[in-house]
Amino acid sequence: MRTVVRLTAGSPYGVAFGGGVVGQMGQAGGALAARDSKDRSVVVGADTLRFEHPVGIGDELSVYADFIKIGRSSMTVQVAAYRRDRHEDALMKAASGLYTFVAAGKEHNPAHVPTLGYSISKSQHMAHTYAINA
Repeated sequence: MRTVVRLTAGSPYGVAFGGGVVGQMGQAGGALAARDSKDRSVVVGADTLRFEHPVGIGDELSVYADFIKIGRSSMTVQVAAYRRDRHEDALMKAASGLYTFVAAGKEHNPAHVPTLGYSISKSQHMAHTYAINA
């Protein structure tokens, strides 16, 4: 996902609220989980959240998601958010975390996640990174 951090998303310190960044990360991970599970996908956990660099008002925020593990109904997704000053080219990692999603069927019960058409390995990590341009 890619968005520009607006003034309304900011804290009194001139940077984005951490919760807003976490929400964007959840949306990117959820889009990946829903696309590949072919079902509703709901977040059930977020672990190892780290904030590495503040995201300023007016910065471009890009969020990338990639599968780490896929179970019968759950998916673990590594999500990373990067900030870029709108007048520069350099990206800085702003935040990262592991999100767990569960595929939920029409009755909101856990649903089976189909086998992916590719394997999840470190060598293919970047080949299957999912980014949405908003």
